Amino acid sequence: MTSGPRSAAAGVPAGGGLLVAGTTSDAGKSVVTAGICRWLARAGVKVAPFKAQNMSLNSFVTRDGAEIGRAQAMQAAAAGVEPSALMNPVLLKPGGDRTSQVVLLGRPVGELSARGYHAGRQERLLGTVTECLAELRRTHDAVICEGAGSPAEINLRRTDIVNMGLARAARLPVVVVGDIDRGGVFASLFGTTALLSAEDQALVAGYVVNKFRGDVALLRPGLEMLRGLTGRPVLGVLPYAHGLGIDEEDGLRLSLRGTVRESSVAPPHGRDVLRVAVVPVPLMSNFTDVDALAAEPGVVVRFTDRPEELADADLVVVPGTRGTVKALAWLRERGLADALARRAAEGRPVLGICGGFQMLGEWIEDEVESRAGTVRGTGLLPLRVRFAPEKTLARPVGEALGERVEGYEIHHGVAEVTGGDEPFLDGCRSGSVWGTHWHGSLESDGFRRAFLRRVAADAGRAFVPAPDTSFAALREEQLDRLGDLVEEHADTAALLRLIENGAPEGLPFVPPGSP
Repeated sequence: MTSGPRSAAAGVPAGGGLLVAGTTSDAGKSVVTAGICRWLARAGVKVAPFKAQNMSLNSFVTRDGAEIGRAQAMQAAAAGVEPSALMNPVLLKPGGDRTSQVVLLGRPVGELSARGYHAGRQERLLGTVTECLAELRRTHDAVICEGAGSPAEINLRRTDIVNMGLARAARLPVVVVGDIDRGGVFASLFGTTALLSAEDQALVAGYVVNKFRGDVALLRPGLEMLRGLTGRPVLGVLPYAHGLGIDEEDGLRLSLRGTVRESSVAPPHGRDVLRVAVVPVPLMSNFTDVDALAAEPGVVVRFTDRPEELADADLVVVPGTRGTVKALAWLRERGLADALARRAAEGRPVLGICGGFQMLGEWIEDEVESRAGTVRGTGLLPLRVRFAPEKTLARPVGEALGERVEGYEIHHGVAEVTGGDEPFLDGCRSGSVWGTHWHGSLESDGFRRAFLRRVAADAGRAFVPAPDTSFAALREEQLDRLGDLVEEHADTAALLRLIENGAPEGLPFVPPGSP
């Protein structure tokens, strides 16, 4: 292992690259990519992240109004660069019924079924994807690419543009990440390699073992045997790290009735804790909106679909969704809509964000997303929502509760506010019910503290927000932790060689290869 890249990084030429693949979804590709980006950025390398194709409901809006996966925005922050549509040219946003909205270069271009996408559209996008990668490589010293799912999904290899298809087109060396916490990591790494064609295997240069608990010395015989079987080294064994809370795109690292992001709750600044219940609506999007609440000392954030747990919470958050009408029906079926109405009648706080805001209104006219026509909302806020064919993508700045607020908007629904006790960003407050389309608003520290003070007062809690919690600083600390994991536990010299020179010649073929 090397002690760090700082002396060697200057040797990385413009246009270097690496693809981080994984044996499965959620193996750790996103965080390893972010960690490599942060390590390189700290070493003075101008680096950018890239993911050719995402399937995610967790998205972000760039400063020029393009929608990309939130994980790539997080990786851009790790790299110290501004997020761009070039970093995620294809974003698929599932909408139910086996269809997804296709977002191309930051703009929605239509809905496609999985069969329709893989039957031809995906393959035709390879040129767009490689052009975006080439542009990033022209303007950066290195581009760290993230794969999707597994590169050994042999049924999809012909049309692949994000794993080995991209690696072959751009001649990228590939590192495969395996999650040892799931078990079977050696079989997964070996099997992933052995299911690839000889041409694909020639680019697989090594492995990273992720989420290891214990003494690496006990693992070392297995690492050596894996190298003997495949001819490829393990370039790092990254320890299990608790509480990273880093934005991901492919899945929720939480249980339906669990504490958000394995977050540990710091002692409250005042006498009481504040309990926040988040309703996990179908097709939930941008669940990261509540991360800033979970970062506050004394705030306990949990996801729950039980009406009785909503009744017991100090604040209920109804988050965004890609299926507003479907989520509204789900709220009613589970008795959650009635639980929200009881809270509102009792003057207990509720916050709706984006799709959650829309569901709290009186009526929804939807001929775009669900094509359900006019649907009655929960009636907790005085507004009507009409779905427009054009998607609103914006980075608004405003003021609420006397504090400056920044956010971002991603929605088809256009809200007409007809009353309320006071404006609230682009929405309103009525009694103890608040609603806005703005994602990310709670990351504005002064506003978050002011909002929590109001919530605590309405809930009758002696909760006091800590005066010095900086969400941006906490996020930077988390990204530095990822950089530390790579710098301290990976063979950074070997990674630099791959980025600079590509995969070494003569890597052995591991039979049987692709069918």
